[in-house]
Amino acid sequence: MKTLKTIFTILSVALLTISCSSDDDKDSVTYDYENPLDLYMAASGFSQKAVDVKNSGIYEYGFSFKPTVTGKISSFFAKIPDVNTALRITLWDVATKTVIKSETMNISVANMAFEKTILPIQLVKDKEYFFSVNSDDWINRTKTDGSAATYPIVAGNITITGYAYISSTATETIFPTNARNTYYAGDISFKFQRTE
Repeated sequence: MKTLKTIFTILSVALLTISCSSDDDKDSVTYDYENPLDLYMAASGFSQKAVDVKNSGIYEYGFSFKPTVTGKISSFFAKIPDVNTALRITLWDVATKTVIKSETMNISVANMAFEKTILPIQLVKDKEYFFSVNSDDWINRTKTDGSAATYPIVAGNITITGYAYISSTATETIFPTNARNTYYAGDISFKFQRTE
């Protein structure tokens, strides 16, 4: 009887260990990376027509967004129709209109997508951010009929809340305030990963 009790105790401990270890595995879920640009272009209809614009005045332009989950940005993407060895990309806090992070990228080939890995930036669920670029070159994206997009636009775990621009200079970083819904100037985006 004592042997049977010992075996039962050992089996109980083993089952408890297996159960606890599988609970730990559930806590260590790794989520896929997302780039919201393609979904944004498709859902807005701005993937229908693209025209390269070069050397057309310097603007700070981009899109506002809210993550629907807590996560992080680990890299920036840019594709413009001209070479720019110091293309500035900025992530803003919309509520305070302050810069969270600004990086320069070397775009050494026109119309080629470049990625710059950065130290991860934590994003808060449902907080609004703005992602912009400072350039005199962009890809002007519209619907073929020229009609407006309806915001917000869901792009995976990112909800795009609008597009805006402002006239700028190469040395200024100014928060874009001129909203438009009939086009998107780009292409800029980021790599997002859900963290919880």
